[in-house]
Amino acid sequence: MNTFIRKIRNQAKKSNKHIVFPEGEEKRILQATEEILEEKIAKLTLIGNPKTIKAKGKKLKLKIDWKKVHIENPKTSKLKEKFAKELHKLRKSKGLTLPQAKELLKDINYFGTMMVQLDHADGMVTGTTYSTADSIRPALQIIKTREKFHKVSGVFFMILEKRLLLFADAAITVEPDAHTLVNIAIDSAETAKKFGIKPRIALLSFSTKGSATHPKLDKIHEALKMIKYKRPKLIVDGELQVDAALVPEVAKKKCPKSPIKGDANVLIFPDLESANIAYKLVERLAKARAIGPLLQGLKKPVNDLSRGCDYKDIVNVTAFTVCECK
Repeated sequence: MNTFIRKIRNQAKKSNKHIVFPEGEEKRILQATEEILEEKIAKLTLIGNPKTIKAKGKKLKLKIDWKKVHIENPKTSKLKEKFAKELHKLRKSKGLTLPQAKELLKDINYFGTMMVQLDHADGMVTGTTYSTADSIRPALQIIKTREKFHKVSGVFFMILEKRLLLFADAAITVEPDAHTLVNIAIDSAETAKKFGIKPRIALLSFSTKGSATHPKLDKIHEALKMIKYKRPKLIVDGELQVDAALVPEVAKKKCPKSPIKGDANVLIFPDLESANIAYKLVERLAKARAIGPLLQGLKKPVNDLSRGCDYKDIVNVTAFTVCECK
């Protein structure tokens, strides 16, 4: 499956997009910067103190051509007044004052998000030192979702030796209701298509097609009906246990009439708890490469990183982010 990652990196090279890294002083970000520039995956802005960034790069013995990197220091930036006025305009209905907007922009994630909002960058990648909540809060407040009331969700590309799977929502919504599950499933299908994958969607649970009864299964049945109504051409089924979704021999026994036939590639989890546990188990025990979470539903691409990521993960998420840019 390394060929899939290579394909995405090559696709990114052709796009010539500009990505901002708010955590410009972080070691892994600098290591990723070296590889991204070397492979010409994206143009980059690093947020931070230029002296600190270059000193760390030198200490790490990185071969970064600093002429090809834009560094923006929020403390001295010529953009901070413009950003503060725009942020105030966007959030004054929520009670944000101009002094408060200036204070918020001292947060590197707010500063980076404003760069994307005002087209100083095409996308943003952050989260090596921040929780998901802190990473995406500025994007939810500033860039916002494509549609009103649409929920943002996080999808992981799980790249195994002989299989590629999408896991969602493994980042944002703790207890999605039926309508949110519909958004997650449809958004994940669109993400799959964007990267050349024909989606086969399984709505996962502890039961397969009525093998158990429980109120928790009702939302899955409701979500399935809504997805089929909204997107009748999608291949989707539920509720399915994970073995019935992924193993053809098991599917023949448990759900022989299912359109999935044990060959799902988009797994929609009933809650964040199960999704987060599952992706980390597959990543650590099955040695899968987990890329993400890619955030779905925003007007512009802002993607989160796991705090446990390595610099290769950052390079890969950057390539995927570039491919999401319009």
